[in-house]
Amino acid sequence: MSDVPESPGGPSAFPPSRPGAARPYRSPPLPPSRSSFLGCAFALSFALNLIGGIVILVLCLGFSLLHKPTTVPLAEKHYSGKSTATDKVAIITLDGIILEGLLAYPHKQIEQAAEDKHVKAVVVRINSPGGSITASDDLYRKLLELRDGNSKKEQAPRPLIVSMGGLAASGGYYVAMPGQTIFAERTTLTGSIGVYTSFPNVKELGNKYGVSLVTIKQGEIKDSGSPFAEMSPHERQVWQDMVDDAYQHFLHIVETGRPMLAGGKLLEPLTLKPIQAGPTFLKDKADKPQEQYRRYLADGGVWTAEKALKYKLVDKIGTLDDAVQAALDAAKLSEEYQAIKYERPSTLADLMGFGVESHALPTGSVLDPARLQAGFAPRLWYLSPGAELSGFFAAMRE
Repeated sequence: MSDVPESPGGPSAFPPSRPGAARPYRSPPLPPSRSSFLGCAFALSFALNLIGGIVILVLCLGFSLLHKPTTVPLAEKHYSGKSTATDKVAIITLDGIILEGLLAYPHKQIEQAAEDKHVKAVVVRINSPGGSITASDDLYRKLLELRDGNSKKEQAPRPLIVSMGGLAASGGYYVAMPGQTIFAERTTLTGSIGVYTSFPNVKELGNKYGVSLVTIKQGEIKDSGSPFAEMSPHERQVWQDMVDDAYQHFLHIVETGRPMLAGGKLLEPLTLKPIQAGPTFLKDKADKPQEQYRRYLADGGVWTAEKALKYKLVDKIGTLDDAVQAALDAAKLSEEYQAIKYERPSTLADLMGFGVESHALPTGSVLDPARLQAGFAPRLWYLSPGAELSGFFAAMRE
């Protein structure tokens, strides 16, 4: 047995050598670096934590969406008065296009004000060009109930004052009708009592490029409003009847909210200087002046605040603070009060179940078929003149 100790690698670590020959020296393998162990451990821990966090977030969001809380209140922001006061004047904000899919935030404000027994009066701040007839009527009815109370829900009636911002026209004027007093600022445009519907038509473009739509139908006016065909007189009459009905309903709502305008006053020609259809120097070859137009209150056009006050479309010229003071007086509140606004929840709050949409535009191209379908869907509109595209793009967000 040899007296030479075995190498750390074992008997086979060195090749056999001749008797008496010196064995070659080989260094032992290096142990793994400690920093390598730490790096691998950190990376593994980070990956596990990340995956775990994502799983927990998905589970929480899924649970929240399946079980949306209905009692989570909107945050209240102090506007004026004493922040420690118990009695409140709630300022409800109605901004932008009024459309069915965009009413969650207004609804939540109205519901919260109605359920809060400390809210003694309400100011509705409107800055809107209007919207669809259905959404406008929906808000009108909810504000009417907020004003008059609901005995079944044990909700007391409250004074309701309206404060108009820069624009409160058409549907924006419609939803102001529950107001017991209506304030317009000096720069407000309001009125626009009217209704319309519109249909895109690409018939000439289709003829030019050889594009058409073949429709097989049963029912003479089943495809009325097709963008690839001109409307027949029968088709146009059906839509005109619907527009007329919506217009008459608008007149009824205004006459109910503003009794001083009842009895046909909305349709009577006003004693204004007639409006020329163009500059006075524009005359035809026969030297005839351009046709003149005499306005009436419900002609669909907007009115300045001064004219709206003159013709009783509004009650007073004043600011939001003036409207708050009027609400205090109507509710007979002392100086121990606070006026509050309801804050719009953030996008994360939306996901966690508030059910209130954010102002962010939807993802995807504007040419997304689903968005175009929503935008071009036939609707009857209470929209101020010039707001057609606003309504179209708002419908694409719905």
